[in-house]
Amino acid sequence: MMWWGNGMNFWGMLAMGGGTLLFWVVVIAAILALVGYLGRGTGRPLGRLAGPTPDQILAERFARGEIDEKDYRERLRVLHGTDQ
Repeated sequence: MMWWGNGMNFWGMLAMGGGTLLFWVVVIAAILALVGYLGRGTGRPLGRLAGPTPDQILAERFARGEIDEKDYRERLRVLHGTDQ
């Protein structure tokens, strides 16, 4: 039997075009979702990490009685760079 044309009518062309468009929309949405997920990060600031400062840790150790006043003042002096 002899076929004339490509055998695709208007509805076939419309379905093929819609399928191609849907494919690219899904591909682009997946890429954007991946970039958004990877770009989210940990939510921490980029500079200093959140947490107590060395002075606060030293003061807490002094308050708990782990170190005495002489040791506290000596370590504080070393932390601030005023050690002579």
